[in-house]
Amino acid sequence: MDPIAVFPSPPDPDLARLIDLAGYIWKPIEAEGDIAALEPDDGWGGAIVSLSADPEPGWGVCRALRRQSPAVEPILVLLRGNQLAELELRDELYDDFCLDPFHPRELEARLRHRFVSSADEIVLNIIDYGPLMLNLETYEAVVDGAPIDLTYMEYELLKFLAQHPGRVFTREVLLSRVWGYEYFGGARTVDVHVRRLRAKLGEQHASLIQTVRSVGYRFGQSRWKT
Repeated sequence: MDPIAVFPSPPDPDLARLIDLAGYIWKPIEAEGDIAALEPDDGWGGAIVSLSADPEPGWGVCRALRRQSPAVEPILVLLRGNQLAELELRDELYDDFCLDPFHPRELEARLRHRFVSSADEIVLNIIDYGPLMLNLETYEAVVDGAPIDLTYMEYELLKFLAQHPGRVFTREVLLSRVWGYEYFGGARTVDVHVRRLRAKLGEQHASLIQTVRSVGYRFGQSRWKT
C-alpha cells in the first residue's frame, strides 16, 4: 500500500499508536511543502489531517493535497465539535471526518472504510518485512531469499510478532495470543521460542526480535516512515 500523509508532525501520540496498530504505513508532514518533498514514488495513499489545534494550516494542507496530480484521496479530517460548521463550505477538501478527541474504535472503523491497510494485505497471505517473508498459506518462512525451518509454534510466534511491528508484547500476552488461554506453560516457554527464532534468523537478523527489558518482546520498528 502507499503511505498515508499525517498532519501535523509530530502527530498526537494516541493517533500515531492507533494507525500503527491498525497496520497503516504513514509519514508525518509538518507543512504544505512536505507534501511534494516527501511524496512516495507511487504517490500518497491518502491523508489524515488534524484541524483540532489550528484549523487553517490543516485546511491549507488539504488544499495542497487536492492540488496534487492526481489529487490525493481519501482525506480524513479530525476536528472538534465546535468546528463542525467549517465543514459546510469545504466538501471538496475532505472525504470523511471524525470528532476529536476520537474514540479509537470509531476512528479505526472510518479508516477501514476509507483506506487500505497493510493489515488488509496480510489477508492476502503474505507478510513481507525487510529480509523476512512469511507465506501464511504454505507456512513457509524465508530470510534473505533462503528458507528457514521452523516448528509450528515457532512459526506462529514469528507470524504474530511480524503482524504487529513495533508493538511491545508481554510474555503473558504472547502466551495467551499465540499458545491460547488453555495453555499452562510458563513465561519461559516464550523465552525459549524467541531464542530459537533468533538462532534460525541468523546473527545478522536476530535483532528483528528485540527484548524490551522488564516488559517483553517487540518485532522490528513501527510503520512510521521517515
